[in-house]
Amino acid sequence: MTTRKSTNLFLAFLALFVFSGCIGSSSSYYVLSVASQPSHVYARKNKVIAVQKVSVPGYLFKREIAVASSSSQISFLGASWGEDLDEGLTNRLIGFLQKKFNQPTVYHYPWGLDNQPDIKVAVNISRFIAQNGVVYLDASWSLESFKRNKRVARLFSTSVATQSDATHIVNAMDQAFARFEESVAQGISQF
Repeated sequence: MTTRKSTNLFLAFLALFVFSGCIGSSSSYYVLSVASQPSHVYARKNKVIAVQKVSVPGYLFKREIAVASSSSQISFLGASWGEDLDEGLTNRLIGFLQKKFNQPTVYHYPWGLDNQPDIKVAVNISRFIAQNGVVYLDASWSLESFKRNKRVARLFSTSVATQSDATHIVNAMDQAFARFEESVAQGISQF
């Protein structure tokens, strides 16, 4: 085989590996599903808390981390989420509430049991994105007691300053969601 053919063959294989992700894959993966440690614990005895799947905006269903360049335009960073954020944030909220109320009876709702929970938590995130050096989290949450026929709903909004790289954005998102978790826990303790 000639040197030219060998070089062309080598370049073809190199291009194939690069495009298939075997070489040159420098993606970083991030998660938000690790429940933060509460600053203090509430006393809650024998209450079953059910958490519905967290509802998130469509751009959070993508695996790439999104940033807003304007109020109507988003772009994606080179970093990716290592989980589906709706499921990850749901699991994180469940884990946090278990820690916050020092009880294991916080579950994903709905479940296959005949019993109704004492409190059902529903969360709708309307904005969770970085824009111009700030991470914004806008959400609503509601609590419902089937047994007492009582319901309460609240709005939540916070912002956390950040730098423009993925690591700092994810850390700011983590801080924003930790604030949100505390808000929901406080609402449950007063419900």
